[in-house]
Amino acid sequence: MGLRALFLLFSLAAAALAAEQQRPALPPPSAGGAGAPGVSSNSVLVALLDSRYTELAELVEKALLLQALEDAVGRGSVTILAPRNEALDRDLDPEFRRFLLEPRNLRALQSLLLFHVLPARVHLSPSASISHQTLAGEPLELAAAAVTRPDAVVRPDGVIHGIERLLVPRSVQEAFNRRRSLAAISAVLPTGAPEVDPRTHRLKKPAPPVPLGAPPALPVWDAMAPGPSIAPAPAPGPGSGKHHFDGHSQVKDFIQTLLLYGGYNELADILVNLTSLATEMGRLVSEGYVLTVLAPNDEAMARLTTDQLSEPGSPEDILYYHMIPEYQTEESMYNAVRRFGKVRYDTLRLPHKVTAREADGSVKFGAGEGSAYLFDPDIYTDGRISVQGIDAVLLPPAEDGGQSPAAAAAPARRAPAVTGATAKPKLRRGKLLEGACQFMGVFVRRSRFASCQ
Repeated sequence: MGLRALFLLFSLAAAALAAEQQRPALPPPSAGGAGAPGVSSNSVLVALLDSRYTELAELVEKALLLQALEDAVGRGSVTILAPRNEALDRDLDPEFRRFLLEPRNLRALQSLLLFHVLPARVHLSPSASISHQTLAGEPLELAAAAVTRPDAVVRPDGVIHGIERLLVPRSVQEAFNRRRSLAAISAVLPTGAPEVDPRTHRLKKPAPPVPLGAPPALPVWDAMAPGPSIAPAPAPGPGSGKHHFDGHSQVKDFIQTLLLYGGYNELADILVNLTSLATEMGRLVSEGYVLTVLAPNDEAMARLTTDQLSEPGSPEDILYYHMIPEYQTEESMYNAVRRFGKVRYDTLRLPHKVTAREADGSVKFGAGEGSAYLFDPDIYTDGRISVQGIDAVLLPPAEDGGQSPAAAAAPARRAPAVTGATAKPKLRRGKLLEGACQFMGVFVRRSRFASCQ
């Protein structure tokens, strides 16, 4: 019995040994752990993700190149040329960056990034100008990379050199140039038929392009709407399309400022209710013109007589004479009259000019009894419209050098003393609207500013 049991045990051991010899050998455990391939925590790729070159690491992830770089590191050491973050964030052309991040240009982004990876460990040396092959398949001279931080990161499987700028391979640059050329010709603006000059029977040359915000090429008088002497006025045509400024909002703002400032209700009334000058001023400012308004106060408007308003279009003519097609402030006008003694400003009422001179520490407009002092400086200044308060209504001289009929009908007055303690005038309705309602009542409509009752 003992010999039989011993023989049975020997047979079982021999069978187990034979089965063990026939079983396939298992592979050694991977360095990544859990039996899956991976990279070591001391790899140059992990160091790139944790380095100061975060912009390059983000682009590598967006380009789906992590697996390709892991394979390259698994085959041997690599050299990564990493541009600084500013070169990829602020210094990169926005149009080129937009081209790289488009999903259809993923191949171009991958080629650009692989152009910064050399499949060998390369240290800086006197022979660094030799061309090295990159993972993108195009050669690169290390001297052209402008290395600023050599050996910034050194790991057993590779090295990272910091460079000054992004390296663009020729293939990516050509693809970007082709895409940019196609984008430039993909949308062609329609152009009108060529115009022929009837005098010379030749093609008219197109006007040169006007840069954004440039002053208008036409004089302000040519841009104005036809005056009241032309009846009926033509329908407003289309604008030039160069409305760089919101002139209507600025005119509305300065009229509201006149009302809140106090003492200029009559001027606001005539601008809004009696004439269409507010709309005209808004259009001019929208086209890029600037204006300085010499604003008579309510007491000055009250001195206007009915005879001065009897002629058709006289309210427009009076206010056009108070508008200077320049941007002037109280300081600029005072400095001009102090330096030159007498300055003549153009007005929107051609061909009349308004004369300014220095008097009593202020600016005096006009001459004789029809003069006015600037005593409310810079009521409104926004860079396009300037409003300066004056104490009298200015009337242009006659063409023969004498007084105009309106100026002759004006009552004589003494120039007021300009003092700082002058009391604020009481707000009242002047004679302007009273006379206007008698002769031009059909043009006056109810509004928040005034009404004829």
